[in-house]
Amino acid sequence: MTSHQTACHECDLLITVPEIGEGERADCPRCGGLITARPRNGIQRALAFALAGIVFLIISLLYPFLSFSSSGLESVMTLTEASLTIYEERSTSLAAIIFVTIIAAPAVLLATILALTLPLVLKIRVPWLREVGKLLAVLTEWNMVEVFIIGVIVSLVKIMKLATVIMGLSFWAYIAFTICLVAAMSGLDTWRLWAEIEDNSA
Repeated sequence: MTSHQTACHECDLLITVPEIGEGERADCPRCGGLITARPRNGIQRALAFALAGIVFLIISLLYPFLSFSSSGLESVMTLTEASLTIYEERSTSLAAIIFVTIIAAPAVLLATILALTLPLVLKIRVPWLREVGKLLAVLTEWNMVEVFIIGVIVSLVKIMKLATVIMGLSFWAYIAFTICLVAAMSGLDTWRLWAEIEDNSA
């Protein structure tokens, strides 16, 4: 059985972490903070949810997101038009931020999870897994799809008092995409993932 040392993220206690089995987790003996966990079929589950997330993201980009109707006037908005409309109002930086955080970064994050988990599941040795693992850590910081969905829901509560709002297929597909992305990330424990990457690269 192999063991490694790491510092607890909560209290900085240096801990020797033994190899753990599927379904087990290691907690800090001093503060109880999570050190590492090994979800059952975590990497396989992450791959499955990433594939499903890509399908839902594509659907969300192809169909109407929201429809507004008030005083006989109707307006339909797609997901891509959210940033395009702001760009046309000459708010280039804000439009770029919205596009990156709700479309570009999540799409690249899903592709990164796919590129990382597929070789690990299929037991294929590839030379670029370490670089993909580092990219995943960076992209995770840009994952704000949950914040976007919460913001949309809060806005809809106010808008519904002024107009009739219809949630399109894209709206529900994006929610499903968000759930898939969160589920995929939950199966990727950092400690376990890097152990798998090192084994693949050895």
